[in-house]
This record gives sequence, structure tokens and C-alpha cells, in this order.
Amino acid sequence: MRYDIIVLGSGPAGLSAAVAARGRNKSVLVVGNRWQDSPLARAERVDNYLGMPALTGAELMERFTRHAEEMGASLVNGKVISLMAWEGFHLTVGSALYEGSALILAPGVVRQAKYPGEMEYLGRGVSYCATCDGMLYRGRPVAVVGRSREAPWEAAYLKELGCQVVYVAARRPEELDPAIPFVQANRLEVVGEQTVTALKADGAPIPCSGVFILREAVAPTDLLPALETENGTIKVDRRMATSLPGVFAAGDCTGEPLQVSKAVGEGLVAALSAAEYLDKQTAAAGGPDET
Repeated sequence: MRYDIIVLGSGPAGLSAAVAARGRNKSVLVVGNRWQDSPLARAERVDNYLGMPALTGAELMERFTRHAEEMGASLVNGKVISLMAWEGFHLTVGSALYEGSALILAPGVVRQAKYPGEMEYLGRGVSYCATCDGMLYRGRPVAVVGRSREAPWEAAYLKELGCQVVYVAARRPEELDPAIPFVQANRLEVVGEQTVTALKADGAPIPCSGVFILREAVAPTDLLPALETENGTIKVDRRMATSLPGVFAAGDCTGEPLQVSKAVGEGLVAALSAAEYLDKQTAAAGGPDET
């Protein structure tokens, strides 16, 4: 299904953008984690959100999510694995594909240092999605770097495909299939020649043809390498427009202050700007102008 606007991120900025976009009669898909998994949901008390003091973070997130749903936004829980900008935007979430005409980035702060060799071998043995690329490694040795809650199940999926799986993490998850070998390690490095040949775990090589690095989220700059950043945050103008046409950003990903009020306000502006962008495209194509 194609949506007018796709929002990446289900925190305050993303949900605010969804509500504002629906107010402009745009179809909206929000892709993100469950609200219960939001960092804000773990706050014991929030006193600085105008008009709603002394609520818990969970109460705020539940209200924000319900508001977006009642406005008619579609919400999907999942991680965006790949994104292609072509005649709009095409996103892969797990095994599902979604299309949108404009994109709002609101992922919060994605803190993830790259492993040595990770970027050099991305697409040449390094993958972020077991369900996307697992079939390429059937019958071959692979290493799974478990950095997400779903990683043990993705490792089991690779094993079912016929891959020879080794699971690598700082500690063994309880959910990991006992039949999958586990290596405890903290220092990791991807090595190879033309393609991946091994994953070094605390200096010891694990021979493999593929390395699946399964984190909780993929950074926006990994999805859109041409996205301009500044001091580690997404660079935007006052309309919350990024350096890429049709792409807007809001919330913690655009920098400090990391506050709910700032995120909600930027989500609103990003959605109005995205709606205006779509209306101008429609008018240029000779269609009805919704403004």
C-alpha cells in the first residue's frame, strides 16, 4: 500500500507528525517500536510538558499513541531494514514493503558505533536483515551479532534455512536455541578479502561467509547515505526539511534539547512541511490542489 507520508519513529515527534499530517488529510504510516519500549515510557514522572504535569512517561506515550490512532494514522511495529528513494520512498520492514510519497525521520537518538570492517563489507557479507538476505547463505557458515531483542529468533530462522550459525554477544540470551553455538565477546571486527571471511571476536577469528549485525534500529544515515548531518545529528532548516527532497526530520535526531515539547513541535512542523511539499507536487502535476 502507498501512503502520502511515512514516518520513521513512534516517539513524541513521530506521533505528533502523524496527528498533524492526518489533520491535513494525508494518509500516514508510522513505523517504529511499541510505545511501551520508548525511552520516554520508562520515565517515572514528566513535569515539563505544558498543560499535562505530573504524568508518567508511560501515560504520556499511551495518550500520544491513542491520539494518532484515533486520527486515522496506521501504526506498524518493526524495524526499517532498507530504504530506496525512487518515485517516492520504498521501505522494507521485516518482510513487508511499504511505499510513501514523503518521508519524516523521527527515530530519536540512534546510538550505535560501527564495528571495524562493518561498513567496508556492507553488502559484501555484512547484512542487517536475516529475513532479507538469509537465503543467500544457505548451507554456509554465518555469524549473528545479537544486539536486539529479536536476534535469537532471527538466528533460529537462519538455522532453519540451513545456515551454519554461530551467535555472538556480550552474554547469552535465554531465548537462544541451545543447538546454536554461542561465543561470548565484546570486541568485534569484520575481516575479509573481496568478501567477508571471518568475524573476529575478542581477537579470535570465527570463519564465516556472512555476518548478520542485528541491532534494535538502523541509523537514518545507513538508510540514506546522502543525508547531510552536522555534529552527529540530521541537518534541517526551520521547515524541518533535510538535504534530500521530500525528506523531513524531527525530534531528538535533529539535536538538543532532547525534550518532549521540542520533539512534538518539530513533528508538527515537519508534517505541515511534508503536506505542503506533496500539495505542490500535486499542483505541478496538474492535479487538485488541497491547500
